[in-house]
Amino acid sequence: MNIILLGPPGAGKGTQSARLVEERGMIQLSTGDMLREARTSGTAMGKKVAAIMDAGELVTDEIVVGLIEEKLQGDHGGGFVFDGFPRTLAQADALTALLEKYNTSLDVVIELAVNDEVLVTRIIGRAAEAIAAGGKARADDNEESLKTRLMEYYKKTSPLIGYYYAKGQLAHVDGLGEIEQVAADIAGVLDKG
Repeated sequence: MNIILLGPPGAGKGTQSARLVEERGMIQLSTGDMLREARTSGTAMGKKVAAIMDAGELVTDEIVVGLIEEKLQGDHGGGFVFDGFPRTLAQADALTALLEKYNTSLDVVIELAVNDEVLVTRIIGRAAEAIAAGGKARADDNEESLKTRLMEYYKKTSPLIGYYYAKGQLAHVDGLGEIEQVAADIAGVLDKG
C-alpha cells in the first residue's frame, strides 16, 4: 500500500509515518529527512540544499523528485508512506508518473487536519523540549522559519487537498488528537480499503 500523509509542518506526519514503518513494514519517504541528510553531506548538492533550507524556502522539484526516484528503485517493503511529498501540484503529477514508471500506484492520501494556533505552539514546544533534553532543536523550528514554512504550505501544498479529493483518494484525520488516537484513525482509513 502506498500512501501520502498531508498536513502543515508539525502536524505529526513524521511521528505517524514512523508508526506505519514499525507496525506495517512500510518504507517512509520523508523528503525532510532526505534533505537534512543531503544538507549535512558536505557535497555541492548538500550545500545548495542547506542554503535553501536555512532561508526557510522549499528546494526545487527537480531535486526532490530525484531523491524520491532513488528511493523508489530500492526495496518496496510494505509499501511507501510519503511524508512531506508531494508539496506542489507539479510534484503530485511527477509522483504519479514515477509510480507508473515503477508499476505501482497511490492508494490513499490522508490529510492530518490541524488548527494553526495549536500547531505553532506544538512546533515551538518541540524545539524547547529538544533543548531542555540537552539536544538541539531543528534549525527550522523557530518562529521566523515557521511562518515562512506555513506560508509556503498554504500557497503551494494546500491545493493538493482539492487535487486528491477530485481524484477520490482523500481521507481526513484530526491531526491534533493524542498520538494513539491519530494512529488508530489512520489505521481505520487504511484498513477500510
